[in-house]
Amino acid sequence: MRIVYLAWCAVATGFLVTPASGQNGNPSPIALPGNATVVGYTESDEVTGKIVFSATDPQAAAPASAEPAPPAATAATPPPAANGPPADKPWTIPQLRGLDALGIKTTGWLEQGATFNSLNPSDRSNGPLATNDRSDDYQMNQLWLAFVRPVKTDGDGFDIGGRVDVVYGTDWRYGDSLGLESVINQRNDTYGLILPQFYLEIGWNDLTVKIGHYAACLGYELVPAPANFFYSHSYALGYSEPILETGVQADYKLSDNWSINAGLDTGWGMFEDNNDKPGFLGGLKWHSDNESTSLSYEIAAGPKDSAGQDQLYTYALVLKQKLSEKLLYVAQQNMGGAAGADPRTGGYARWYGLDQYLIYDLTPKLSVGTRVEFFRDEEGAAVAGIGNLNNGWMALPGFAGTFSEWTTGLNWRATPNLVVRPEARWDWYGGSENVKGQLPFGDGQHAGQFTFATDLVLTF
Repeated sequence: MRIVYLAWCAVATGFLVTPASGQNGNPSPIALPGNATVVGYTESDEVTGKIVFSATDPQAAAPASAEPAPPAATAATPPPAANGPPADKPWTIPQLRGLDALGIKTTGWLEQGATFNSLNPSDRSNGPLATNDRSDDYQMNQLWLAFVRPVKTDGDGFDIGGRVDVVYGTDWRYGDSLGLESVINQRNDTYGLILPQFYLEIGWNDLTVKIGHYAACLGYELVPAPANFFYSHSYALGYSEPILETGVQADYKLSDNWSINAGLDTGWGMFEDNNDKPGFLGGLKWHSDNESTSLSYEIAAGPKDSAGQDQLYTYALVLKQKLSEKLLYVAQQNMGGAAGADPRTGGYARWYGLDQYLIYDLTPKLSVGTRVEFFRDEEGAAVAGIGNLNNGWMALPGFAGTFSEWTTGLNWRATPNLVVRPEARWDWYGGSENVKGQLPFGDGQHAGQFTFATDLVLTF
């Protein structure tokens, strides 16, 4: 993996000075709540390169990797309503003259919020909730800055681009990569610095290839705050999907409706390879001619242990269906397994789940949404603490049971740059105590909890 890193350093200057063939130097924007525009988490992850924020967005069926997605790949969510964007235009950060002239867009956002827990836990932890895991506490989750030069060939020609993302906040704990953030930050830090993406991207006709550190983006939800309807995240994203990968990833547009992607990497959360055996990330995507329906299947697999013997895999199957001009339905099914991961027997461990979303635009500036999820951790191997010793959920593995949650919330696009996202969430667990005799919620003493949370996302 040091070879990949050195290769990135060697060619970084090249993408800063190489003009794109057949483009005007302005990167394609991603639609964000309130019509604010931010260059995509990963353009290749959505057929159109746009993150969808509402049922009324014309691309609602065609969904970021971590490209301000945000921090990636298959997921999408809601934007402005069909009646059109607000008359006022979004404010954008002043562009650096030298970079802007080369087609490099500077963009970002600030996400901050708070969560209130019905159990008032003494450790101020909301248990397995990700990433709003702190109870009765202010969190600046993401102060995100991205430098992006998307590849644009229009299916004919050659182009070079890339992106660099720098993030500070409490969310660093969920994107910690061995050999990168593990060197930058201390494990006990609540706030830290993370580099979720820095990669070179090469495009030739309908093929694009990324080399470096990038978002995996298997499912509907993504790490970048503007890419999601809710403040809190699903169990699927938190415990069943890889967040960041380091390696080489290729995307190929097969037709106007189909695309395929595949690549080799160092494994989940591994900037430095721990076993010298590559992992695989790939999938297939389709959308209908009118883009009202889309389907994606993404799978990640490979050895995770230091000996390179215990294979791990997970996949996400995502259906997005635009039911009307104002109503969007999303269903996601996850399944995974890992050899040697059962915390009690050391045997094979499995997990699977189903997420369903409904998002409805009440007005051009106000949307309501709900998410219902169940996540079955068969042997109790998947749902466990994030590993942040003093400032995170410290529960050990072993919750062999079913985690369920029901979340309902609003998106209020107060201005083209500001979205307010209040939500109410109920979590409950059915299963055994973990290997330490704990339950998932309320200082390890409760099987359920109710939380109310809200955050503000300011794009620039």
